[in-house]
Amino acid sequence: MSHPGTGQGRRILVTGAASGIGAATCRAMAAPGTALLIHTRRNAEGAEAVRRAAVEAGAEAWVVLADLAEDGTAGTLAEAARRHLGGLDVVVSNAGFADRTPFAALDHESYARSVATIQTGFLRLAQACLPLMAQARDGRIVAVSSFVAHTFRRDITLFPASAAAKAGMEALVRALAVEVAPRGLTVNAVAPGFIRKDARAHAALDEAQRDRQLRSIPLERLGEPAEVAAAIAFLASPAAGYITGQVLHVNGGVHIGG
Repeated sequence: MSHPGTGQGRRILVTGAASGIGAATCRAMAAPGTALLIHTRRNAEGAEAVRRAAVEAGAEAWVVLADLAEDGTAGTLAEAARRHLGGLDVVVSNAGFADRTPFAALDHESYARSVATIQTGFLRLAQACLPLMAQARDGRIVAVSSFVAHTFRRDITLFPASAAAKAGMEALVRALAVEVAPRGLTVNAVAPGFIRKDARAHAALDEAQRDRQLRSIPLERLGEPAEVAAAIAFLASPAAGYITGQVLHVNGGVHIGG
């Protein structure tokens, strides 16, 4: 297997990769000489389909099932990356879910789950994987955030728990970007808008909500997973070597900030 240190291919970990944006990211980055570690919490069938597609594209690929909200999972993924890939050049932190429970109805357990999976999950993943990136060339960490951490309007569905977790993750992205910059590593985030879940509408919205949200999007359509994956692949590429600590919005023009 070729590694970036020898001039070909890249060693890549993508979490939450069995469907949607994560799966599209694997498809976008799979190529001859590339080695992929495909993570999912429990969707083994979806992850296996992604693995097969990556192999057909010329990559080597492995699947790991684990819950990032649980202690020890980040270490398990890092060990799998060491064992299968021999190191890491790119980490894409995509695992998460959308929770549109209203603020007043949000219980502690549900809120804690969002924070554990999204915010703490990113923290633990980055901490566990950084030692494996010591020899990375064009090392990249890309986190998948969301417009919900930036957009708070009456005409757009609110996601209080998800917004808090994603906003905290973006703060960690910026802090880590400063800390690892002397090593030549970059750390960025992508903030998707309303994105179609594979062949279905946005997973967190019913049909009535989807129609209402479409009217709030200047491009008047849902985004596609491949469109977000293209942004992730760019930030993970050598071409993005002078971009760090940034959040790239891929949202069809949804107003940011209020």
